[in-house]
Amino acid sequence: MTSLDAKIIGRSKPAVDLKKMISLIASSDSPVIVNGPTGSGKELVAEALHEESRRKGAFVALNCAAIPSELMEAEIFGFEKGAFTGALKTTPGKFEQAHKGTLFLDEIGDMPPSLQTKLLRVLENSTISRVGSSKEIKLDVRIVCATHKDLNSMVSEKVFREDLLFRLNVFPIDVPDLNKRQEDIPELLNHFIRLKTKGDASRTPKFDDDAIAALKGYHWPGNIREMRNIVERSIMFFPSKSVSAQDVNDYLLRVNSGIISRTEEQSAIWEEFDNLSFAQSTEGRQDTDYIPTPADFSKLFDTQNSIDMRRLLRDIEIVLIEAAMDRNGGNTSEAAKDLKLLRTTLIEKVKKYGL
Repeated sequence: MTSLDAKIIGRSKPAVDLKKMISLIASSDSPVIVNGPTGSGKELVAEALHEESRRKGAFVALNCAAIPSELMEAEIFGFEKGAFTGALKTTPGKFEQAHKGTLFLDEIGDMPPSLQTKLLRVLENSTISRVGSSKEIKLDVRIVCATHKDLNSMVSEKVFREDLLFRLNVFPIDVPDLNKRQEDIPELLNHFIRLKTKGDASRTPKFDDDAIAALKGYHWPGNIREMRNIVERSIMFFPSKSVSAQDVNDYLLRVNSGIISRTEEQSAIWEEFDNLSFAQSTEGRQDTDYIPTPADFSKLFDTQNSIDMRRLLRDIEIVLIEAAMDRNGGNTSEAAKDLKLLRTTLIEKVKKYGL
C-alpha cells in the first residue's frame, strides 16, 4: 500500500480517479481548490497533496469560517509587537509557518472581501507583511483551498473576487460524495474501526453481510464524517458483537434509545446461557463439562420475554470459531476438525464474521 492509498481509502473508480489527480498535480507549486460537500474529506486531500509534493516545510491548516473576521488578518499574516491591544510580542502568521510547505485555507468562501484582496496580492508577488509592519517578507508557500460553496455563484453575487478565483482555481479537484463510492464502504468501515480500536478484538464490532448492504444502500448526507460517527457508535454499542442490518437502521444510522434495553436483554440472555453449562445432567448431578442440549435453550424463556434467535446463533458460532482457532494457533484445518466442519466452510464463516 502506498502512502496515498493509506491516506485516501478506497478502490472505486471515483476514489482511484481522485488519487490519480492528486499524484498528477502534487509536484506543482500552483494553487489548488478542493471542492466537495461537507464531511467528504477535503482536508485529507489537501494533506495528501502536501505529502506527495515532498515539500520540505510544514502543512499548516486554517479554517476561515472558524475565526472572527477582525482577527483573521493577524492570524494569517502575523503581527508586530504593539500592533494592537494584546499584541505583546511579534508573532508569525500561518503564511510564515507554512514557508517551504503548504497552507491549507479551508472554507475559503468565508474569507472577508478585504482579506481576499490581500490574498490576491500574496499570490501575485509571494510576499506578505505582518499587521503593524510595512516590511515585506518573501515566502515560498503553496496554497490549497477548500470549499463546499459554489464560488462561481458567489462571484456573480459579488461576494467573492473573480480575479482571486481565477488565481486560485489553477487545479480544481472534486471530492466525490460517499454515496458515489459505495463499493469503498467495507474498506472505509474496517479502516476506521482499526483506527479506533487499535486492533483490540474485545472492542471490535463485526458487521454481517446484510449490515454492509444496509450501509451501502444509505445516502450518507454527512459523508466520511458521518461514517466515523457510525463507527464510534458501533464500537460503543456492539463491542466484539455481530451487527445486523436491523442494528444499522435502528441504532447506528440513528440513535434509538432502545439500544439500552436491547443491550441489557442480550447480556441477560448470555448470563442465562452461561448458567446452562452448569445445568443438571440426566443423572441428576452437577457436571461442569455438561454441554447444553437444544432443549436447554428453551429454558431461556423462563427469564426472557423474547430472544433474538439469529443473533444468538451467530454469537455462538463466533465464540466457538474463535475458541477453535485460538486453540489451534490459527490453523483452519485443525480448527475445522474440532468444529466438525469442512475447511472451506470454516474459511467462509471466518470471512463472513470478519474474524
